[in-house]
Amino acid sequence: MYPRLSVDLLKVTHNTRTLVAMAREKGIGVYGVTKVHYGHPGITEAMVKGGIEGIADSRMENLEAMGDYGIPRMLLRLPMLSEASRVVAGADISLNSEMATIKALGRAAVKQGKIHQIILMIDLGDLREGIEPRDVHVFVPEIMKTEGIELLGIGVNLTCYGGVIPDEGNLGELAAIAGEVQKRHGVSLKVVSGGNSSSLYLLKGDFPKGINQLRLGEGIVLGRETTKGDPIPGTYQDAFILEAELIEVKEKDSYPRGTIGMDAFGNRPTYVDKGRMKRGILAVGRQDVVPEGLTPFDSGIEVIGASSDHTILDLTPSGNAYEVGDILRFRLSYGALLALSTSAYVTVHTG
Repeated sequence: MYPRLSVDLLKVTHNTRTLVAMAREKGIGVYGVTKVHYGHPGITEAMVKGGIEGIADSRMENLEAMGDYGIPRMLLRLPMLSEASRVVAGADISLNSEMATIKALGRAAVKQGKIHQIILMIDLGDLREGIEPRDVHVFVPEIMKTEGIELLGIGVNLTCYGGVIPDEGNLGELAAIAGEVQKRHGVSLKVVSGGNSSSLYLLKGDFPKGINQLRLGEGIVLGRETTKGDPIPGTYQDAFILEAELIEVKEKDSYPRGTIGMDAFGNRPTYVDKGRMKRGILAVGRQDVVPEGLTPFDSGIEVIGASSDHTILDLTPSGNAYEVGDILRFRLSYGALLALSTSAYVTVHTG
């Protein structure tokens, strides 16, 4: 049973419904990003109940394993050229930035008797996927004449790699590009996709006009926007929690004895000598979770380190008399949740 990722589906639905309502007030539709929970069917269904317009995932394996929810499926990661047929078969929409891949998708769509929709990604400074703005008018005519392909719209990704924050400038530029494309090429763009949960803070004020879609993951599952990690009012931050079991509780030194070299991951650790401390070990480690992303429900506990299979705690400041076999609970960062969801050694419990 442990370690266990415990998921409150009612809280997931509540968070989804809250963000969908906030977005709709600005004329924006929400695609729910399911990659962080491994496309879990129960969690996906909770998001669908919350009103998402479509499902978005970066892995074809997740999209293929899902049931039919009656809404479109979007592949978030740029398709591999080698999986064009698979993408057309399992996804209604994909994000793209390479003409060779778009043409391969078109050929696959023709063979399957389908029209595959694409969103052309524009790089506005975050330096992950996307073409440069000056190349838009080269790509669009080529896309429009590709059989089997419909240019659904254009989009941008921000924050995930370069940390660039969405704002009136870059999202305004995306909207302006969309307007210019429609005017110059006589094409109707149904979607202008303005990024992910890092754009949520803009919903508090005047959201840049012309953006009509967001792809939301962290905002839904953890109730946080991602520019500063601030909680979103009216949402839960504990819809997903880790429950892990103590397998050792002992008083030990805080500073290792002997010559210190590299740890199991090739790093040279540093330590502060705090004298004797009550130390606990959890039966979960870096193979399953990002320990730096764990926040104990008991504020008197500190996560001080981890190896592949063990997470080490300082229990000294806590007023609780923890013993072997006790279950401790932790709130999660996005990275910690992503690792836990995809670990074969972690049980997922929904309720």
